[in-house]
Amino acid sequence: MENPQRVGTTHKRLTNFQKVSIPEVNSRFFFTKQPPNKPTMGVVSQEAINQLKALMDQVDEPLKRTFQNVHQGYIIETLDRFLKAREGNVARAHKMLVDSLNWRLQNGIDDILSKPIVPADFYRGVRDSQLIGVSGYTREGLPVFAIGVGLSTFDKASVNYYVQSHIQINEYRDRVILPAATRKQGRYIGKCVKVLDMSGLKLSALNQIKLLTAISTVDDLNYPEKTVTYYIVNVPYIFSACWKVVKPLLQERTKLKVQVLQGCGRDELLKIMDYSALPHFCRREGSGSSRRSNNKTEDCFSLDHHFHQELYNYIQHQSGIQEHIKPFKQGSMRVALPMSDPKKTEFCKTLASEWKKIETQDDLSMSLHDIQISD
Repeated sequence: MENPQRVGTTHKRLTNFQKVSIPEVNSRFFFTKQPPNKPTMGVVSQEAINQLKALMDQVDEPLKRTFQNVHQGYIIETLDRFLKAREGNVARAHKMLVDSLNWRLQNGIDDILSKPIVPADFYRGVRDSQLIGVSGYTREGLPVFAIGVGLSTFDKASVNYYVQSHIQINEYRDRVILPAATRKQGRYIGKCVKVLDMSGLKLSALNQIKLLTAISTVDDLNYPEKTVTYYIVNVPYIFSACWKVVKPLLQERTKLKVQVLQGCGRDELLKIMDYSALPHFCRREGSGSSRRSNNKTEDCFSLDHHFHQELYNYIQHQSGIQEHIKPFKQGSMRVALPMSDPKKTEFCKTLASEWKKIETQDDLSMSLHDIQISD
């Protein structure tokens, strides 16, 4: 759906976005430091970092400029991420990083935070069908990203808008949220934790697997090693059964980052964050945890939540600055989507196949409480 005028009427709350001040990040979600609950990952050698840095010092000036938006002053930490994504191999990490920088230049990623999705009511439709938000921060200061995997429908806009929105959130995280968290904590904060809500997961989700695979490939190739842990909560039987099948297919690094929690995951998550930082779908057990919150300001997926208001206002402000420099055409950005690697394609085929097998079984009414979920 390329015509944004087809979606509803503008919500009253959004008409005041231009008048709202632009905080870098809401500081009330920062808490006292405590050790994080995170896996131990491989360590990249200093020699490998030095070699990669020497190679990056030789790239052309346009690549150096876009690289600044990537590293935000933390060059060594950024090189470390790309090296980890390529098992410490300097040549492969260099190719990955240069390819990513060229992708940024070719698709105007450096300017993506100055290109709002308009009008506001159309953007509300995107937010209501692509469920993601920030609910708070861990006690160590890492932002908590909540993702509504099961209830996201991706049916209110074209693929281009969903990809644009996803990349904008990534860039806002890396250029605004994480730098603000670093200043607040007085030490480098370059990663987040993610809580994935599987409530409402159905076989129809397979209809979006191509889009989701494309988005995850964008992340794999251009935003590697940005997540410490993936917490999976509100798991239905269909996911539990699939997880047992696909887990052996995952790379060891990925498996170390995934934790499947019982129920809404509240008790486990409270070990690393305060109650106020919990995503709304983790705050209560039972059927209530499977629904969107009636309080829109507490629902971290809602456009009325402070995170999305700050993000939307930030992009609107940046668009005003950019328009003074050079006017740009409104509409969705057409970002080139990389092809998935064969391993990811095979993984998706296996997941789809197993999901369909399970969906046809007679025991789908089995309660989650009747099975054991192991991670």
